[in-house]
Amino acid sequence: MDRLAARWNVSPSRVLIILLVFACTGFTVMFLKRPIVAWATGEGEPRVWFSVLYYVLILPFYNLVLLVYGALLGQFQFFWAFEKRFFGRLFNRR
Repeated sequence: MDRLAARWNVSPSRVLIILLVFACTGFTVMFLKRPIVAWATGEGEPRVWFSVLYYVLILPFYNLVLLVYGALLGQFQFFWAFEKRFFGRLFNRR
């Protein structure tokens, strides 16, 4: 806990809230996957193109949900900075 607090430059109590935001976001994305796959593929097995498309589109959705949960739990500034760093690394911008 202290290592994360030092790494993120936040208090240990904020670390718990930040970890809760990550947990809620992951659960939400996992919870929504089954209905989305069932809607898109019917009762059959998802095709390869759908799997690729799903994983490409889940990234922006995950990040949007992360910002929403961060805002709801009062950590929007932290997660906004986190998103900027993440996409900066992803697209190799500094």
